[in-house]
Amino acid sequence: MNRDLLAILVLKLMLTGCWAAACSAAEAEQTQAGLIDIKTVIPDVVIDLRYAGFHNFIGEPVIGYSVAKCLLTPQAAQQLASVQQDLKAFSLALKIYDCYRPQRAVDHFLRWAAVTDDTRMQQEFYPRRDKHNLFADGYIAAKSSHSRGSTVDITLVPLPVPQQALYLPGQPLQACDLEQSQRFQDNSLDMGTGFDCFDALANTENPRIGLEQRINRLLLKTLMEQHGFKNYALEWWHFTLVNEPFPDHYFDIAIE
Repeated sequence: MNRDLLAILVLKLMLTGCWAAACSAAEAEQTQAGLIDIKTVIPDVVIDLRYAGFHNFIGEPVIGYSVAKCLLTPQAAQQLASVQQDLKAFSLALKIYDCYRPQRAVDHFLRWAAVTDDTRMQQEFYPRRDKHNLFADGYIAAKSSHSRGSTVDITLVPLPVPQQALYLPGQPLQACDLEQSQRFQDNSLDMGTGFDCFDALANTENPRIGLEQRINRLLLKTLMEQHGFKNYALEWWHFTLVNEPFPDHYFDIAIE
């Protein structure tokens, strides 16, 4: 091969970051996962992918979330469509905070957890906890069920959907375990805490929440269970498809 042509090809590979073997592996993984955009199945679902923006416990967009797109396995997406259909009888709809999560995003969480003096979002997301203990307490882990493609972080919104408050980086923060009127004005039903609240009050069956909040959590949990999902007891928003197609595989496909 011409030496100049070879140099050009090498430079192109370096710029794209895609050597043949690596590209083939990434393409194979994406084909295997078969992830689809939830909007192709539920066009009217409300999307608020927190890790694609600044309003999350890190305070910046998370690596792997190039766009605010909810990707899921077809099996999980179809079951969510059934939940959405059932909610119409209650004049409610689903709102999604997170879906498939690349392993590189989980790795970003781990690196953030190791920088213990970065506590810019503590006042909202973990106001009663020391960041040093987040890993030991189970709020941060090296692997996430989200990376298997059939887990969602989800809540309920009334219809018509109220306007969502805009989060601006650097604005004053309110603790996620305060009364709904005092914490960040999410447009969802009152579930007793905000999303990603690292606090025992976010445990699905915590008895300290009020009657209305218990009813809202129970409605979400019941409908999700009826359509094949199981709740994670420590987080009222977290559900995984019981018969997930990839129970042992953690994908690392960027969301683009």
